[in-house]
Amino acid sequence: TAEGNFSPLKHFVVAKKNISDLFDQLLTYVKETSAFVEETCGNKALENIASQHQKLEIQSYANKLAVIKEVVARRHMKVAFFGRTSNGKSTVINAMLRDRVLPSGIGHTTNCFLSVEGTDDDKAYLKTEGSDDEKSIKTVNQLAHALHMDESLDAGCLVRVFWPKTKCALLRDDLVLVDSPGTDVTTQLDSWIDKFCLDADVFVLVANSESTLMNTEKHFFHKVNERLSKPNIFILNNRWDASANEPEYMDDVRKQHTDRCVNFLVEELKVVDREEAPNHIFFISAKEVLSSRMQRAQGMPETGGALAEGFQERLKEFQSFERRFEECISQSAVKTKFEQHTLRAKQITEKVKNIMDDINIKAAEKRVAALEDREYQIDRLEFVKNQLNLLIDDIKTKIKAISEDVESKVSSAMGEEICRLHVIVDEFRADFHPSPQVLKIYKSELLAHVEEGMGKNLAFRCSDAINASVQSSQGFMIESMLPLLPSSAQNQIHMLVPSRKFDLSYDLNCAKLCSDFQENIEFQFSMGWTALVHRFLGSANAQRALRLMDQNFQVQTGKAVGLTLMTQDDLMVAMATNVASLSSRTSMSVIIVGGVVWRTIGWRLIALSASLYGLLYLYERITWTTKAKERTLKRQFVDYATKKLQLIISFTSSNCSHQVQQEMATTFARLCQQVDETQKELEAEIRQLTINIDQLETVQSRSKSLRHKATELEKQLDAFTKQYLQPEQ
Repeated sequence: TAEGNFSPLKHFVVAKKNISDLFDQLLTYVKETSAFVEETCGNKALENIASQHQKLEIQSYANKLAVIKEVVARRHMKVAFFGRTSNGKSTVINAMLRDRVLPSGIGHTTNCFLSVEGTDDDKAYLKTEGSDDEKSIKTVNQLAHALHMDESLDAGCLVRVFWPKTKCALLRDDLVLVDSPGTDVTTQLDSWIDKFCLDADVFVLVANSESTLMNTEKHFFHKVNERLSKPNIFILNNRWDASANEPEYMDDVRKQHTDRCVNFLVEELKVVDREEAPNHIFFISAKEVLSSRMQRAQGMPETGGALAEGFQERLKEFQSFERRFEECISQSAVKTKFEQHTLRAKQITEKVKNIMDDINIKAAEKRVAALEDREYQIDRLEFVKNQLNLLIDDIKTKIKAISEDVESKVSSAMGEEICRLHVIVDEFRADFHPSPQVLKIYKSELLAHVEEGMGKNLAFRCSDAINASVQSSQGFMIESMLPLLPSSAQNQIHMLVPSRKFDLSYDLNCAKLCSDFQENIEFQFSMGWTALVHRFLGSANAQRALRLMDQNFQVQTGKAVGLTLMTQDDLMVAMATNVASLSSRTSMSVIIVGGVVWRTIGWRLIALSASLYGLLYLYERITWTTKAKERTLKRQFVDYATKKLQLIISFTSSNCSHQVQQEMATTFARLCQQVDETQKELEAEIRQLTINIDQLETVQSRSKSLRHKATELEKQLDAFTKQYLQPEQ
């Protein structure tokens, strides 16, 4: 009942709390999804998973929900009282509030719209339209005075009266009661409806039971019915206590009023059916009910004072109106205040859920693609490593074979060039003089000429073939390793391994090699004793023989020195002894041979031979010029250098082989370095793909979790709809 602890109005209060809690959860959820989408959009690795449009869309939902949440928090049940002037609208409101809140009675008419709502403050106050100033009011008379003294208030203005909830139980349940000026005092009904009626849950037409429904009252509700779909309308026939004076006509009068009201609601307004219409029509005496309730509040009996006959029936009817009104407004307000917001919440939840589904699908697709890409990169990395190991062995073998071939070619070419060293030396032209200073310069330039000449000849014989072999091998390396290189390096391979001619360096170092060469350009008679010994015995045997001759000569010289110290007799004895010795040994043989020759060929032939020998000596002596000395030096140098160069054939060919090996190894090392870069890039890409896959898994997990939350919120919204918004079967 209206006076009970479990007022039907609590239905609205509980529903409002539930929907408010739901909007709190929904707003928190949408903010969470908004942060998630924003984070996903900002991550470059998660490109095209969530779009900027989705981000802005969810942010707009969050803003809308915040607004709806505030609107729901301000929502209340609203009942508007209309009727002609002095029909007792303010008295009905006071009776429902169980206190004299609004001015009423003789001399007091409501000149503007008054809304009464509860406040948690201990003191009552009012606010006029367009002002936030709180004007304190302690009594009804002060309120009446404040309303009449404010000249700015007209019939179209609203004054909000805030009454302490502690003084009135009805105001504790988010109920606002709106009192109005008489419908007969203005022609601006349309503006009234737009301003005060569009959010009203229940309309109460307070009629005077002492007269019939007037056209002004009907006209107003016709306009309300045009603007609102089937408004909830109650008709209170007030001042029904006057019928107690004529009890014999009471039933007839009641039936007349009832029939007119039913026809008005059913036939004219068509807001209820004929069976339901009587439940919206009541016969009351608001003044009696107010007086009774105020007496009870003061501890006095309800029936005390001068009350007309039949008061208890009229009180019960008023209580019946209150109960029916509370049930109606509670059901109606829940539907009108929360239904659209609930539908909007469902739409937003569905939209957000769809976005989470879309993100989850895209993340799943990208994750599958990333897994496949990572598998491909792992396979490629394994291929690169295995292929590189195979190529290393193959190319090492190839480098070794080419190096050995180069060593063989250079060794053969150098042997041939040493054999024709005399040609290079003969081609040398420079100022020659036997003086030591000139000879030193001459030999230095000769060595440089030989170094240059042999180098050019070796290069002519070997370099082109070796260069072609090196280029071919480098091409083979590049072609073999090209598939292992990154695509960027493949396009720039000729910059990484420039194609250039390989110049082989033949460093003979003749200056150092022949630094101890000593020429002998003193005159040597070709038929002299030394020359003959060399000619017949050979160089090695000649050297030994000449050393023996030198030793014998030194002994004979020593003996000759000793003779100077002998006496004449001693000298004669020695000479005789030597002659005897000569006769007895080799000298005697020579004399015998000479004698035989003398007798055989004659002295003339001997003289001729001696003359020719002398002429030959003279000729050689005359022709022993500077040119002859130069030729002799060159011949001696060729003999000397040939021996020396023979010694370094192996070293030089090995050096050239090493150069080729170094060149090819350098090329291979550069290619290997690029392959290492490929491996590093692949490893880095695999690591990045792993990170991306983990992030995509996280996105999938979070989007699924958020989607499940949306489903749970949808279930709660459906439960709210079923409990509060769907009509009971």
